[in-house]
Amino acid sequence: MCDESKLADWAKQAVSRRQFGALSGAAALAACASGTSESVAQPVPGLKERGVNFATPDGTLDGFFVQPDSGKHAAVILWPDIASIREAKRGIARKLASAGFAVLVVNPYYRDVTGEQFADFAAFIADGGFQKVGPWRGKLTPEAIMRDATAIVDWLDRQEGVDQAHGIGTQGYCMGGPFTVWSAAAVPGRIKAAASFHGGGLVRPDNPMSPHALLGKVDADLLIAVAQDDDAKAPTDKTVFAESAAAANVDAVVTVYPGNHGWMVSDSPAYDATAAARGEADLKALYAKALA
Repeated sequence: MCDESKLADWAKQAVSRRQFGALSGAAALAACASGTSESVAQPVPGLKERGVNFATPDGTLDGFFVQPDSGKHAAVILWPDIASIREAKRGIARKLASAGFAVLVVNPYYRDVTGEQFADFAAFIADGGFQKVGPWRGKLTPEAIMRDATAIVDWLDRQEGVDQAHGIGTQGYCMGGPFTVWSAAAVPGRIKAAASFHGGGLVRPDNPMSPHALLGKVDADLLIAVAQDDDAKAPTDKTVFAESAAAANVDAVVTVYPGNHGWMVSDSPAYDATAAARGEADLKALYAKALA
């Protein structure tokens, strides 16, 4: 899981290997200097995108919504990692939208702040991001995420271009990994696929709200993509989760990828293009099977 010691290691990598420079170039340096300015990419032909906000039981949720510019499509909820909404996540959403999905990137910290807070992981580390988001992240309880998921599904189903004849998918990264299972448990009638990439906290012993303990409430196919270094620290978690899924009659693929925590995210020091391409292919296969 992405914890403070992991971020400290990443900071050392950024200095010793100049990895962030290779990933983000001058834009990353500018982001570090400017702090919270929002990064913007050029529009992608065939897509339409916008910032959105709507009411939830806990306040006004904001996010980034991108979809094909015509037709009706299955919806996807994208839960970011600890650094929240930024260009790396918008880029993932655009690629998925180009494959024919209507994708909402959620700001999980909406109870405290609006929009982009860190341009990338380099800015997150430089700005003491772990300490900054700590109070915000503390509010993201299973119950809070389940309330959010219910409100998000209601909002998505009222959007032009979202096809209610198809199930909704959800995918999450790092801290967003368990959010996908909580979401699927909250709205089993609509969320039919959930994917966790290098997710932390999927198995929480003796916690009735642990994702693995809620699988009996889930009516979705799952992809649980585990980072190899996370697996080394908690080698039994994958087995416990898989056995819990089997006991709940949930179709779950639980697999360790040849990448370290963060391998799916382009601005992470652990980004691995080969492993990320495999993750993207596995995700699309999940959605093709479960959201039809």
